[in-house]
Amino acid sequence: MANLPAGVRRQLTKARKRAKRLLSPALYTAYESRVLADLQQSEIPRHIGVIVDGNRRWAKEMGFDVADGHRYGGRKLDDLITWSSDLGVEVVTIWLLSTDNLSNRDPKELGPLLGIIVDVARSLSQSARDWRVRVMGALELLPTETAAELREAARSTDNKTGIVVNIAVGYGGRQEIVDAVRGALRTAESQGHSLHEVAESINLDDIGAHLYTKGQPDPDLIIRTSGEQRLSGFLLWQTANSEFYFSDVYWPDFRRVDFLRAVREYASRHRRFGG
Repeated sequence: MANLPAGVRRQLTKARKRAKRLLSPALYTAYESRVLADLQQSEIPRHIGVIVDGNRRWAKEMGFDVADGHRYGGRKLDDLITWSSDLGVEVVTIWLLSTDNLSNRDPKELGPLLGIIVDVARSLSQSARDWRVRVMGALELLPTETAAELREAARSTDNKTGIVVNIAVGYGGRQEIVDAVRGALRTAESQGHSLHEVAESINLDDIGAHLYTKGQPDPDLIIRTSGEQRLSGFLLWQTANSEFYFSDVYWPDFRRVDFLRAVREYASRHRRFGG
C-alpha cells in the first residue's frame, strides 16, 4: 500500500474505515450495550462541546449537494441532544457556524446554510422534550431576519428546565473573549470605577461573568468529528481544562456508539486540572 499514489491510499483508508463500521445490527447493538454498560459507574461530563465537522465532505463523497449534507447533519443534532440528555449531561454546546465561515463561504452555500440553522433552532425549540435552547455568537454579523428568528427560537424555551443546548452561530473564540472584556469594562464603568482602577482590579471571574456561556459549567469534554484535530478557536477561554476527543467519522455518519465511546474515553482519563 505504501507504493500506491497518495490519492489511492486515502480512498482505500476511507473504504476500510467504512467497512469496519458496517457491523450487523445484532453485533452493533451488542457492542453499543457493552459500551453503555462501561459507563454505568463512570463520571459523566456535565458539559459537552461538539464541533460538528464533515458535512460538506460527506455530501461530496456521497454524491449529494453540499446543502443536503448540512441538512442531514442538522437532523442529526436531535439525536446528539437525546443521547446527551439520556446520560444526564446538563449542557451541550454545538458549533454550527464560525465568524470565518460568514466571510469565507460562497454566498450560494451560506444562504441555504443559514436557513438550515434557523430550521434546526426552530425544530429544537419546538420539541416536546424539555430542552432549553440558547444562541451564542456575534449575531449582529448575521442577516437581521436570521438573527431575529434565532433569538425567538431561544426565547420560546425560556421556561423549560431540561438540558441546555447552546447553538454557536457566527461564533469565534477570540471574538467571545473580546466581547467579554468589553462587557467587564462596561460593568466597571457603570459602577463608577476609573480606567486605572479597572486595570488594577479586573480578574478572571470578571471576564468569565461576561462570556457567552456565563452561568454554565465549563465544558468537560470537547468532541470534534471528521478527523480534524484542532479546536479552530472553539470555546478558547472555557476549554483550559477540557478533555478532547477527535473522531475520524464525518458528522452525518456519527452514531450513538461513537458518542458513547467518546464519553467512555473521557471517563477513563485522570483529569489533572491546571497541570
